[in-house]
Amino acid sequence: MRGKRPEGFGKYSETGILNYPLYIARRIAPRQRGRGGTPAVKVAVAAVALSVAVMVAAIAVVGGFKREITAKVTGFNAHISMYALPQEDDDNLIALTPSMRQILDEVPYIRDYSLQISMPAIFKTRSDFQGIYLKSLEGAGITDFIRGNLVEGHIPDFSNDSNRNRVVISEITARRLGLKTGDRIDTYFITDNVRVRPLKIAGIFNSHFDTYDKVYAYGSQALIQQLAGIRHDQGTSIAIQTDAISNIAEYSDDLNRVMARALASGMIYRPVSIDNALNQGAGYFNWLSLLDTNVAVVLTLMTFVAIITLISGLLIIILDRKRFIGLLRALGAPASRIRHIFLYLSVKIALLGMLIGNVVMLGLLWAQDKWHFLHLDPEAYYIDFVPVEVSWLPMLLLNLGVVIVIYLSLILPSWFVARISPAETLRYE
Repeated sequence: MRGKRPEGFGKYSETGILNYPLYIARRIAPRQRGRGGTPAVKVAVAAVALSVAVMVAAIAVVGGFKREITAKVTGFNAHISMYALPQEDDDNLIALTPSMRQILDEVPYIRDYSLQISMPAIFKTRSDFQGIYLKSLEGAGITDFIRGNLVEGHIPDFSNDSNRNRVVISEITARRLGLKTGDRIDTYFITDNVRVRPLKIAGIFNSHFDTYDKVYAYGSQALIQQLAGIRHDQGTSIAIQTDAISNIAEYSDDLNRVMARALASGMIYRPVSIDNALNQGAGYFNWLSLLDTNVAVVLTLMTFVAIITLISGLLIIILDRKRFIGLLRALGAPASRIRHIFLYLSVKIALLGMLIGNVVMLGLLWAQDKWHFLHLDPEAYYIDFVPVEVSWLPMLLLNLGVVIVIYLSLILPSWFVARISPAETLRYE
């Protein structure tokens, strides 16, 4: 009958018996020119794969840097540090009294705490010397951190009096003074009177944080307290480890309120000051925030590369299938359904590229995390290898976001199908 649209395509789409755009997209998937598809499709797949691989690598590397730098800053400074506020005609020592222990034990987010003490000293050899701060190696946090950065020797059990005169020094100090494990070093402690102790080097560490490595060495808390002439429960700070480094700003504010109430109730006798690793390592965390900006730029640029390449590939595929489109239009297929064919085809190409990019890059990241074959200059990056951290939620959100952005960006060029005339295409040879 004149003016009646041919059936076939219409009845399937209306009854839902067959989603023919998806079916046709599968049938014309770029396999007709070899297993790899047309050159345009190969380029599109490669571009998406490369873009996704770069985005995955950027997120993983920045995550790795954040993990490593945060671990180093909190390793030297603890999550939260508590100091005694200096008062007139008084020292700045803080006491870990039974009342203080009771207060800290009742705070739910505190995982561990320990008394810390440090004092200035000078390492002296026959030909050279170096000023350092000798810190007590107490608490699981700092002990595990130094153990994880040991390059030679071991960490003594400082609770044993026989290890009181042993010390762990940095590789920078050992190299400058020509020392190795087992050597003895004359150490001059600067108190009211200069005191000398020969200390034996038990271990050498290297955190690649030269700012800290140059000035810190670690030894027995009992020795430092004895030389400083203070009680066993007194120190320069209390190092506190919490259950979540991401919440230490909120925890610091809350702990300030807890200690203020304790002072008002008489449980402690002097005010205290609360500081945290975010403030103490502000320079490092500001540097990490710049990396976040770089990642945002990389993600944006790589997304644009993938989108532009896919749009170009889609237009080439449409032009390559011009007669096919004209035939479908002549058979009565609406332009909107034909558009869906090429949208499905483009999304399939994008998903193939994303699969390749994810598999290849995640494999490389796994190898880097295991063997550290990519190295860095520790003087510039504070780490001697490229750190990576694969967090599955950010990776999932990244891939989901890429799929959505690519699909939305392909809607506009797919409208080009509606401009193709069936009469012109069927005349074309």
